Amino acid sequence: MALGTAVIVGVGPGIGLELTRAFANAGHPVAMLARNKTKLDTYAAELASTGQDVRGYAADIADPGNLRSAIHSAITDLGAPDVLIYSVAVLDSDSPLGGDDQKWVTNMAIDVLGARVAADAVLPELRDGRGTLLFAGGGYALHPSKKYSSLSVGKAALRTYVQLLHEELAGTGVHATSITITKTIGSEPRFEPATLAQAYLGLTKQPESEWQHELVY
Repeated sequence: MALGTAVIVGVGPGIGLELTRAFANAGHPVAMLARNKTKLDTYAAELASTGQDVRGYAADIADPGNLRSAIHSAITDLGAPDVLIYSVAVLDSDSPLGGDDQKWVTNMAIDVLGARVAADAVLPELRDGRGTLLFAGGGYALHPSKKYSSLSVGKAALRTYVQLLHEELAGTGVHATSITITKTIGSEPRFEPATLAQAYLGLTKQPESEWQHELVY
């Protein structure tokens, strides 16, 4: 049986590209969303050997209307989704005081609001009303850093949002969970992007009895 589309929001040269590779190799058509369409087209050409339809869609994740439009275009082109992956973060060095107000607004829009917008756009389109929504968390949600204040606040808020979403969707056949990555990506073999991507893929295959709102990795 053919698999539904995997919509991956936030595809770059690290974990995002490996997620695309893992889900395409598993048999999913994949929609890659990010700001730079040229880079996405390069990734799509690189992954053409998977045999799956992998396409890039330009999206300004800080702009809810633009993000919704990109997701809807991807689903129209590639078909009903089974999977949403929201793999986005803004790594700004900032403190709890002072700084640029607008930058905080933008960072919260990307780290938190975008996750809700993406979920809201994908949920009504899930194939047979069932699927998996995965959100990339981070260790700063558990152990905040005053050197990365907006990211720490954003990841803590995202973690809370996904817990609430998980509870809201209980019994509907939709699995929502956050993957809280507790070490720097690439810092050791377990945290290599390709290894992490397989952990994401594994979550889509879990029996419903094992669903949790969070995987602390």
